[in-house]
Amino acid sequence: MKQIHLPLTDEIIGELTAGESVLLSGSIITGRDCAHKRIAEYLDRGETPPFSFRGETIYYAGPCPAPEGKACGSCGPTTSARMDSYAPRLLDLGLKGMIGKGERSEEVQEAIVRNHAVYFAAIGGAGALYGNAIKESELVAFPDLLSEAVYRFRIENFPCVVAIDCRGGNIYKR
Repeated sequence: MKQIHLPLTDEIIGELTAGESVLLSGSIITGRDCAHKRIAEYLDRGETPPFSFRGETIYYAGPCPAPEGKACGSCGPTTSARMDSYAPRLLDLGLKGMIGKGERSEEVQEAIVRNHAVYFAAIGGAGALYGNAIKESELVAFPDLLSEAVYRFRIENFPCVVAIDCRGGNIYKR
């Protein structure tokens, strides 16, 4: 299994191939439907969101509250297709990686290739495993959205599969 240290670089992304198993370590942000909608509202008004997407990897997840002694509770992936209407725009703003579950639209796949980015598939039903890989958690934006707020996580050995690589290789189309 390949070890990847985040943030992603063009060199790292270029070495990844669809179907490859990886362990991610480093910094990621979270965001689900409500956060994406709010970000789009900022952009539609011509305003800058309260954080930058440049060079980021986003995990489509809403963390459960942290139990005593942990940075986060269970934190499994949500269905990525629900963010497909927003993803091309965020990729064009510099987003380099996405983590979620399930297939992506043609528009997202084209935006991944156009922006030399990558989509990682996480394991559905493995929220406890992912929660244990989260070592630090910090609220970044939209606290009123509760678990759907944007958080920054420091992760260690977070297991994923490269689902769509920067050349358009796609495990869902094999």
